[in-house]
Amino acid sequence: MASTPPYRADHVGSLLRPQAVVEARKKHFEDGHLSAQELRQIENDAIPDLIKAQEDAGLQAVTDGETRRSFWHYDFMGMLTGFELEEREEGVQFSGVKLRPIFPIITGKLDFPDDHPMLDHFKFVAEHTKVTPKISIPGPSCCHFRTAPEDIAPEDYKDPDALFSDIAATYKKAVSKFYEAGCRYLQMDDIFFAYLCDPKHRAAKQAAGQNPDHLIDRYAWMMHEAIKDRPDDMIIGMH
Repeated sequence: MASTPPYRADHVGSLLRPQAVVEARKKHFEDGHLSAQELRQIENDAIPDLIKAQEDAGLQAVTDGETRRSFWHYDFMGMLTGFELEEREEGVQFSGVKLRPIFPIITGKLDFPDDHPMLDHFKFVAEHTKVTPKISIPGPSCCHFRTAPEDIAPEDYKDPDALFSDIAATYKKAVSKFYEAGCRYLQMDDIFFAYLCDPKHRAAKQAAGQNPDHLIDRYAWMMHEAIKDRPDDMIIGMH
């Protein structure tokens, strides 16, 4: 059995939310009857049980189940400097389910803030586990793939290479800050390489005037730039 990651048995990060958290999030986000502080306390009460369930199952790396997130990707992106999440009328249709109508928009120069909330999310897991604490974040490509060109406001980012460069720099800083927070196992949830192998998604990008093969090349470059200077004792996983 390996003593350091990667491990033979692992999971991306998401788990089903406990019912208490489901109800609390509805009261906070939909009904407005629960404060952010009260919601956080309910999440804090639930997450240690999720961690223990993973430990009891024999996993050597555990997460908080992404219990504090609405989406696996947008929460992280919306907490970056220069990104905002905008609610619109119609959500994206996904496998028979229509998602909440939340869309990322770029409003300014991108950066990873020193007080990004997910740093504390990771620290909470580290304080409550006996095994390796892990956090999964969306990979750099997500910031480009999931943001429509018309939702990118800064004039400088009309040049795709300028946008790719700043996304890479933002993620490079994220890797460094998670390391400073004690993270030695960081996972990039970077599914859009696979998307760009799918004929439907390739056609959509071509219709938008983008070359999918060029995007694959640029996405790989961003990932390399983001992680190339990571410390030797930090493992980066990809999903």
